[in-house]
Amino acid sequence: MHHGGGKQAGGSETLQLWVRPEPFTLGVLPLPPHPKLGLHYLKKISVYAKTKGKQGFPRLSYAVWKHVACNKLQLSEDLAWVYFETYDLLSHPCEERLEQEGVSPGRKSVETFKFLLFLYIQQSNKISLRDSSLVTGEEWPTRSRSPSPDPDGRTSHGPKGLDEQNHLLFVINHLDEMMGLLVEPDQYGDGVHDQLLSVEAVQALGFVIEGSNNGKQVKPVHTIAMQHGVQQQSGYSKISQSFSFRSLQTWVRKHLGANLFGITACIATGRRLSWTKPVEQDGRTESSPGKRGRIATNAHIASKQNKVLILSQVCKQTVSQSSDVVNEAHVKIHRCHFSYIYLLSPLRSVSIEKCKHTTVVLGPVQTCINVVGCEHTTIIAVCHRISVSSSTLCTFHTLTPSQPLVFGGNDSLTFGPYHTHYPQLESHMTQVGLGTEPNFWDQPLALGPDSQDVPVFDIISPKDFYVFVIPFDLEGDTKEIPGGLPEEYERALHHRERDVKRWSKTVKEAGLSKEQKKQFQSIVEAKFQAWLAETGNKRQLDGLVPSSPTHRTAMDSPR
Repeated sequence: MHHGGGKQAGGSETLQLWVRPEPFTLGVLPLPPHPKLGLHYLKKISVYAKTKGKQGFPRLSYAVWKHVACNKLQLSEDLAWVYFETYDLLSHPCEERLEQEGVSPGRKSVETFKFLLFLYIQQSNKISLRDSSLVTGEEWPTRSRSPSPDPDGRTSHGPKGLDEQNHLLFVINHLDEMMGLLVEPDQYGDGVHDQLLSVEAVQALGFVIEGSNNGKQVKPVHTIAMQHGVQQQSGYSKISQSFSFRSLQTWVRKHLGANLFGITACIATGRRLSWTKPVEQDGRTESSPGKRGRIATNAHIASKQNKVLILSQVCKQTVSQSSDVVNEAHVKIHRCHFSYIYLLSPLRSVSIEKCKHTTVVLGPVQTCINVVGCEHTTIIAVCHRISVSSSTLCTFHTLTPSQPLVFGGNDSLTFGPYHTHYPQLESHMTQVGLGTEPNFWDQPLALGPDSQDVPVFDIISPKDFYVFVIPFDLEGDTKEIPGGLPEEYERALHHRERDVKRWSKTVKEAGLSKEQKKQFQSIVEAKFQAWLAETGNKRQLDGLVPSSPTHRTAMDSPR
């Protein structure tokens, strides 16, 4: 078996195919795969869909899928919808997103062949019920592969999950079955044992496989396979306008290799960025330059669809960015501790893994935020969906048109309404196709083996609710929280403001002498400083003060 690129016939350009990361990292749910999502049942669904006319093929309506999923496969209605919505989320361009939000589920449809492939790859996640955590991605390369230390010096061992290599191996090992899903029953080629694949079927294969024949421009697999000079090897016939099953599979296997624009490639050859600044505390620098977080991107070489940004091991630091590097990137935030991260640009997807005591404030996320293995972490975002697994004592302030998904291994999660804004927020929301309605932030859906146990999440109490102020001066039109706050939270804020005004009035009318005022001020100041230290907010304030011109961030002069 050969993995990697090859020479095109008649040219010297390198042809490389790879597995698209999105269907695996965003589409495969961290659940034990359903036993009836294998080849046998999926072929039955394919045959059944074709008997339902325009409701089943080439696009599958939600009504037909719901009937099959609930009555034939015995999936719960919730899970049937989550699979359907997840695929739909990954398949729509953002300019169609806002239009789709108003469409009732019964009127929605998905591409049948691609949806069947999406269901098939759910098998790539073989999770044991004992350990339902899933961590995708690579560790940042170091000289040794020893466990990474926590800030307090202890080492932490995390489960090693699926990464790009696992996804590649899955496709290599299951390519025959995946292509078999796309064969029409009566399509046979020259040999008795060869079958034909239609152009539409190979287009569907592009949901999982893409590539490049110049190392720069990324194209779907069918576009490359139909190019002049490639057709002979890929088995495409202009006469029948179809592919030989055997020839196409041989050609795909020959050229299938590492993703030129994936996480692994970005870690190995991406551009390193110096966005973090050491926090100055009590006149000393808390983090030495050698301990700064590792941040890398492939934005200088990747197309918009393949842009990756990685923030790894940011510790006791503040990162703030709003720039082209961040704009519409796939973001991976990994092993960040005691830090504050502001990425105030529209984003394609965000993965937050193994972070502790960290606050992450994001611009609107077009697809998913996946939170895995985090502790004491707060996430504030407008997003199409957020999912959480294997996390403890985390808080989520979201505006989202999908129910937050709570998978296995979680404890003590808190959900609250989206409670901040920055000047470009509404413009960025429009850019990724997100509005303010519907908003299901307070309707988390528990899925997985422990979903029937004691609830692992709460909705934040109004008495514990505060708005979050983004501490940067930016240009734009948004002056308030999009969609406003739910009435009970708005009311709690008004009561608190009234109490503050009443306290100020009491102090003013107390008739304190100049010396008493000075003494009172020093007591209040001391209490405030003690509160800052106890809550960790002092580190956040220290992290926002530019210590020198070299530490000014892109947020100070937005691009």
